[in-house]
Amino acid sequence: MTAGVNSWVPYCGVAPVPAEWWLRFNFDPVLMLVLAAALGWALLRGGLDGEGRRRAIAAAAIFAFLYISPFCALGSSLFAVRAVHHVLLVAALAPLIAGFGPVQRAFRHLSLAQLTALHMLIFWAWHAPPLYSAALSSDALFWIMQASLLLSSAGWWARLRQADAGAAVIALLATMVLMGLLAALLIFAGRAFYQPHWLTTQAWGFSPLEDQQLSGILMWVPGSAIYLLVALAVLYRSLRLEPAR
Repeated sequence: MTAGVNSWVPYCGVAPVPAEWWLRFNFDPVLMLVLAAALGWALLRGGLDGEGRRRAIAAAAIFAFLYISPFCALGSSLFAVRAVHHVLLVAALAPLIAGFGPVQRAFRHLSLAQLTALHMLIFWAWHAPPLYSAALSSDALFWIMQASLLLSSAGWWARLRQADAGAAVIALLATMVLMGLLAALLIFAGRAFYQPHWLTTQAWGFSPLEDQQLSGILMWVPGSAIYLLVALAVLYRSLRLEPAR
């Protein structure tokens, strides 16, 4: 079992120890080229106003934090960091790219209810231990995981922007509840599920189970809070815009 755990080499590299993690930048040339090309396309093509360009720059900054900065390598050590990574991917990066035309066109035939189900199904699936372990043992599967999480969430946010307030609030609360259920499972499971982290957490002062429980807390409290706050903002705005009776 120990040999199997030590064999994990995720896309972001082997698990770092506290003394070195802050030096572990990822300068993958293909990744850098894709990021530069995507940002250049977003900024230079016609049709983007100032807000759209600001969204593109913010999205590029979050992308760089997730995949280029040492935060990427830190996720190889701690599942809690990977949970934060996934929350930022679906709740920060995804809404920033949701307004771009290709995203809106790709999901235009799906309803908000269908996209809510699809987004949460994909989110839950990639946190199933066998799929998660597979993604951390194959660069191709890792990027399939990242792309499916990001695009399903971006499509959901795009449809959410077009929905009426009632449907949007229901979708937001449903997503919050489903993410909270996954978080509760991670917190109260009583055993560590994720084999790639069985031998990578101790250097950071956590047992694998404590790391998993911390991931659940981070997903449950700040993660779910994002959806609750957006739901409250949508509800507040709809009440303000409602004509005086």
